[in-house]
Amino acid sequence: MAAAELMDFDKALELFEPVLGFEVHVELNTTTKMFCGCSNAFGQGANTNTCPTCLGLPGGLPQVNKKAIESSIRLGLALGCSIAETSRFARKNYFYPDTAKNFQTSQYDEPIAYDGSITIELESGREVTVAIERAHMEEDAGKLTHVGGSTGRIQGADYSLVDYNRGGVPLVEIVTKMIEGAEADAPEVGRTYVAVIRELVKALGVSNARMEEGNVRCDANVSLRPRGSSVLGTRTETKNVNSLRSVERAVRYEIQRQAAILAAGGTIIQETRHWHEDTGTTSAGRPKSDADDYRYFPEPDLVPVAPSREWVDELRATLPEPPAARRKRLAVDWGFTALEFQDVANADLLDVVEATVAAGASPAAARKWWTGEIARLANAQGVAAETLVSPEHVASLAALVDDGTLTDRLARQVLEGVIAGEGSPQQVVDARGLAVVSDDGALIAAIDEALAAQPDVLEKIRDGKVQAAGAVIGAVMKAMKGQADAARVRELVLERASA
Repeated sequence: MAAAELMDFDKALELFEPVLGFEVHVELNTTTKMFCGCSNAFGQGANTNTCPTCLGLPGGLPQVNKKAIESSIRLGLALGCSIAETSRFARKNYFYPDTAKNFQTSQYDEPIAYDGSITIELESGREVTVAIERAHMEEDAGKLTHVGGSTGRIQGADYSLVDYNRGGVPLVEIVTKMIEGAEADAPEVGRTYVAVIRELVKALGVSNARMEEGNVRCDANVSLRPRGSSVLGTRTETKNVNSLRSVERAVRYEIQRQAAILAAGGTIIQETRHWHEDTGTTSAGRPKSDADDYRYFPEPDLVPVAPSREWVDELRATLPEPPAARRKRLAVDWGFTALEFQDVANADLLDVVEATVAAGASPAAARKWWTGEIARLANAQGVAAETLVSPEHVASLAALVDDGTLTDRLARQVLEGVIAGEGSPQQVVDARGLAVVSDDGALIAAIDEALAAQPDVLEKIRDGKVQAAGAVIGAVMKAMKGQADAARVRELVLERASA
């Protein structure tokens, strides 16, 4: 397939105004699925978490998961939404192989939450208020795996496999109103908005929010209208973008692609598009359906959801600190520079750094370990940093460095042992014998041995060439297998030279 022509981004903004909209799907972390008792655990064997109800077999009747309703209400409240006194489920009719019932149980004209807003802050300090049209409950579809071919998509595949485990998993879909005025910040607005939603659902505890596992997925809607025009352009919807960086790249790409088409006199097709992470491009999916095409009608097997106002008020009292307020508080409490704080935030490490500080580490030490060695190991393994080690263990590791038990070099070895399942940092230190040698007698013996091999070093130091001590320090560190404190070794060498 030939690559699409792209217009320079700045040129595109001279000619057109981008109009955005986002649909973020949040998988809830309930124990069971939305309408049945099947497990909602991730990573189980294919088609093991299924039953007649979520497979749509005859006789299977749905029953609403109360915890999912509770989580949906709390999320709606956190988004500043009104909570409907009554809402209904509807059948959204369409055929896909990964939707066993041939319809999705969703909400249409009577969502659980509506008319909210959330304010996001860009790296420049600019604040953008995103209006929320609705946050409605629904169930997820299954998952198709296309085998063969080079793209992982159905085109060119030899065959496809379907896993219905995800079918029926509780979802909240958050739909924004049109976002106008983003201008050159449009790609960053997309990334930051999804990041704030992800941060919010984690703080609420309603989702595991692991984008790599599909817990949070974004459909990015982009359209362009000519400068000076009030007529909206035709939108495209890039489906299931599952990383923050990809949301930003997808929005930028669609602006450049659509601008090139429009400037050449072409028209934009209203369609869904696939995002290709490897090439940073989108490709055509299917013509985008309108609501009428889905033939919505009320779900006859489920009664309306009518939460009492008392229950809604009780749930409102459980809401955590808003993400924007939390960020400002943490930035002050930790004393980071703006760049240091942004590094932590962009790496999605605010939660674990905060937990590590709460466990006793200094903010500087927590930031250093999570954004440094732990991030490196996580990237190498292709996993999220927080899955490798607990904040408590990182705080313990930092304490061992602070009290001189470990050097940074030794601490990295201890960290690897903790990640390998060898126990707590102290247990790894004890088992591997990695503590710094603090016995001056042992250090002096190693220094004397090194000096015997380099007898001219002391004279060089006495002549003012202090850097000559480096050769002895290196020899001692090698002899002690890195378990000596280099600063203390240097002190002892200089003491010998001044004797």
